[in-house]
Amino acid sequence: MVTGEDLYNVMCAMVPLYFAMLVAYVSVKCCKMFTPEQCSGINRFVAVFAVPVLSFHFISLNNPYQMDTKFILADTVSKVLVLFFLSVWAIFFARGSLDWVITLFSVATLPNTLVMGIPLLQAMYGDFTETLMVQLVVLQCIIWYTVLLFLLEYRAAKVLIKTEFPGNKASSITKFELDGDVISLYGQDAPLQALSETDENGRIKVRIRRSTSSAPADSTSSITTGITPTRLSNLSNADIFSINTPLNYLDNPSASPRFSGYASTDAYSLQPTPRASNVNEMEICGTPVVGRSPVGGGRGLRGNSPVVEGSRVVWESPEKWQGEERQGCKDITMSDKEISFRDSLKVSMAGETVDPKDQISSSQKMPYAFVMLRLILIVVGRKLSRNPNTYSSLLGLLWSLISFKWNIEMPSLIKSSIKIISDAGLGMAMFSLGLFMALQPRIIACGTRKAAMGMAIRFLFGPLVMSLSSIAIGLRGKKLHTAIVQAALPQGIVPFVFAREYGLHPDILSTGVIFGMLISLPITLIYYIFLGLV
Repeated sequence: MVTGEDLYNVMCAMVPLYFAMLVAYVSVKCCKMFTPEQCSGINRFVAVFAVPVLSFHFISLNNPYQMDTKFILADTVSKVLVLFFLSVWAIFFARGSLDWVITLFSVATLPNTLVMGIPLLQAMYGDFTETLMVQLVVLQCIIWYTVLLFLLEYRAAKVLIKTEFPGNKASSITKFELDGDVISLYGQDAPLQALSETDENGRIKVRIRRSTSSAPADSTSSITTGITPTRLSNLSNADIFSINTPLNYLDNPSASPRFSGYASTDAYSLQPTPRASNVNEMEICGTPVVGRSPVGGGRGLRGNSPVVEGSRVVWESPEKWQGEERQGCKDITMSDKEISFRDSLKVSMAGETVDPKDQISSSQKMPYAFVMLRLILIVVGRKLSRNPNTYSSLLGLLWSLISFKWNIEMPSLIKSSIKIISDAGLGMAMFSLGLFMALQPRIIACGTRKAAMGMAIRFLFGPLVMSLSSIAIGLRGKKLHTAIVQAALPQGIVPFVFAREYGLHPDILSTGVIFGMLISLPITLIYYIFLGLV
């Protein structure tokens, strides 16, 4: 039975966190105390230092030799079940698609465990829940975010290949080579170029590199999108955008998601700023032209400028305009329209129609599985290698393995240095979320219908699957209650950052972070009271 004192203890643990978020929100929304650049600097500090050090602190104090196998297995089974059923839905049902598999998996299974889960569950059920939450944080950072990245890069690879090698051409690709600065196959931030070579046996080798023709500061981008060129930050090459950036993405889906009004989240991204390529594009790609591509009804050669189509910049060689198949390269930019599930996969949203000419043929061939797997693993590895949370989780796990194996204490000098940042990490993380909320154009960015669907999946479907898997595994009592309540935590911000970077339903994930944070406390309290009556 939940008493009034229990509820008061929960409020004592959570109200300070919400207070930090509220102070940040009011300071930007009402008082205008921070500029967008300053907000990005704070968010960058949280992403690069505060949260990774906080993760290291909790993980290093957790004994890995006393892991709760049943609890971890229940969480793993619930995530695998969700991914399995979503995959079946995408394969066998007309309305299924890879895009929605990724988005719904993120919404249903990846909560804000580190920032919200540890203090909330500790206040509800006791100190033993901290160990359980830390174990989930380790799995989430090392395994499930990697799975999410793999799915996103697989999606980007499919779009890239289907765009550049339609029909049966892709089946002849035997090798992909990536330049050292390519860390994603999604070419929105830094458009990619694919250069192909065909040997005498018809086997194709593809080299993927970054282009400079559509870098963020390019004047062409500012002309075609109506956006003031960006300035580059000195904060680890983060891109920082002005608050005056047009917030037109939600109203104009063809606009680049990079300029969609989520300005504060660029500081969370660890993508490097596009740099100049050491390859002369004019020598490789031929003469640049202006106008539509021949596929869209070309207007002929117009001068020495790139082809500009909305946010798309294409360099073409004259041979293609004369009907010859081009053996060169072109920029690969994946605007939201090009990669949305409505255009690049097999179905449309309910109530919408899709022009058949916009759909990718079902006869499209893909490279062999091991060729695709190698390509995606390389890109995912590069992406993870630039994420501080990867290092903090692995280092924390390594230290805990050493310290609990041989009873080695961390030197006081290092321990105090970590503690001073980790103590501020929780409050700074909530303060950063408040800044993020204040800089968004709308709290419910995706519309009422999608928001309701997302909230139902986050707070009803997720806990339901978790409860079923936990009961099947054998969890009982407070551990079962802990498993259910942690599944009802608000949406984690990392899946939103990924959705933002890859242009995949960022409005839905943004709503999940902001609106979900606002309603999560009363919802988790309802779960807490209800489970206390069972």
